[in-house]
Amino acid sequence: MIIGVAHSGESDGGKAGNAKAFGLGDAVDAYAAAGGAQNGQAACRAQLDSESAVLPGRCDALAAGILTRCQSNNVKIAAAESLTGGLLADAFVRVPGSSAVFLGSAVTYDIAAKASILGVDADLLRHKGAVHPEVARQMAQATANLYRQPGYDAVVGLSTTGVAGPGPDHDKPAGLVYIGLAIPAVISASGGPRIVAYELHCQGSREEVRRQSVLGILVKLSELIANSQE
Repeated sequence: MIIGVAHSGESDGGKAGNAKAFGLGDAVDAYAAAGGAQNGQAACRAQLDSESAVLPGRCDALAAGILTRCQSNNVKIAAAESLTGGLLADAFVRVPGSSAVFLGSAVTYDIAAKASILGVDADLLRHKGAVHPEVARQMAQATANLYRQPGYDAVVGLSTTGVAGPGPDHDKPAGLVYIGLAIPAVISASGGPRIVAYELHCQGSREEVRRQSVLGILVKLSELIANSQE
């Protein structure tokens, strides 16, 4: 499970905001602080194992709801993936009928590919690296532009970039992930276009971090798009 959303760098009519959310990690940290560190770690592992078992079903349900809302508003979805390496695309294409909405995913795992294929600022990548909120934002906007074509005027762009582990990437710890979302006005819950990035802190194995990243972006997308039936 995602254990924290600690950053929201946002382009929304010139506004910037911060978001803070808590999950499994906070409960474990509190337990450990009270003197139960070893038991807390065991409980964390058990909870991760339990969540891993139900995570595919949660992703399926979220993806299906997102696809339905986008189709109702004639909105398409495109992705640019780094650490998830196609798992985000799989979350959508697992749903029957997803081809009516989901356009594709550019897996730009290599840092240079993020610049050459998506057009992410090369200086930003050189100085900050690929694991950065602004990189996630630029990836999201770029993939929306990349897949836009005649008849597809409104495209949601999604992106993932982070450290899957098992170890850190220089000063970036394993489990640190940034997700980017470019939301067109027609489906934005706020009523205007948004380009946002969120910081996730994930736990577990490399595969668990990657799958939690997919769940995280589906959760945020579901929150940020308007319900077409409202």
